[in-house]
Amino acid sequence: MEKENNVTLLTKFVLTGLTHQPQWNIPLFLLFLVIYLITIIGNVGLMTLISTDPHLHIPMYLFLGSLAFVDTSISSIVVPKMMVNFFAKCQLISLPECMLQFFLFNISATTECFLLAAMAYDRYTAICNPLLYPVVMNNGLCIRLIVLSFIGGILHAFIHEGFLLRLTFCNSNMIHHFYCDIISLLKISCTDTSLNYLIVFIFSGSIQVFTISTILISYTLVLITIFKKKSVKGIRKAFSTCGAHLLSVSLYYGPLLFMYVRPATQQVDDGDMIDSLFYTIIIPVLNPIIYSLRNKQVIDSLTKFLKRIV
Repeated sequence: MEKENNVTLLTKFVLTGLTHQPQWNIPLFLLFLVIYLITIIGNVGLMTLISTDPHLHIPMYLFLGSLAFVDTSISSIVVPKMMVNFFAKCQLISLPECMLQFFLFNISATTECFLLAAMAYDRYTAICNPLLYPVVMNNGLCIRLIVLSFIGGILHAFIHEGFLLRLTFCNSNMIHHFYCDIISLLKISCTDTSLNYLIVFIFSGSIQVFTISTILISYTLVLITIFKKKSVKGIRKAFSTCGAHLLSVSLYYGPLLFMYVRPATQQVDDGDMIDSLFYTIIIPVLNPIIYSLRNKQVIDSLTKFLKRIV
């Protein structure tokens, strides 16, 4: 704690976590441990496969590899600390640690938004303009889009981090969440947070609207193109591919929109933590399945890789 103008400023916080009932600690720890291990194995395995197989060095799989890296980061930033807190007597986290966790999480979450939009545009180009695809979506453009996605994530994180540094905490050090989320921090600050909420609404809202619009327009044009061909097999394949991708996008964006674009409330709803579980824990473990294990080329590459190492 520090004192400023006779006001005690708090520098350590308590993450309340998912449950207040001790009997749930071990079952939840084991559940999230299994999910985390599957997430790491699935995403790191996918990155390894893409990096070692020259046949997968094309835009679609370079985007997938980048998405796998971001999903690994999101899960690793949040889950280990949450699992440790299941058995910690006092779930303390210092202000610098809290700021760093939010900063890294914000980079990864924002980058994922941009990557999902880039992947949707890639599929639109491949299906709607197949003859121009090798020219329009080459590896050079793909790498530039990936780099821009990360730059966008870093800049977005710096903006929010900068505005968080203006806040002070003197009334409560209880963060009603399982990680340092910006909304939870704003709710316990003793500084006027109206500007911070406005920044969250403007920047997070703009990024989500832009990326969601790109995804929806891209997949709508893909479906229109497939329907024009009047191929039953093509329609089934399109629904299978686009449906799976849109399911992943819905699970990721739904909670984000609810959390960061809604008006500010005075108290943290426990439902916020449930929403957060989707984009911090569930989506990272589902994405390798949704985007890769349903892909024949990835399966073939995995089969060849396993035969080489066995």
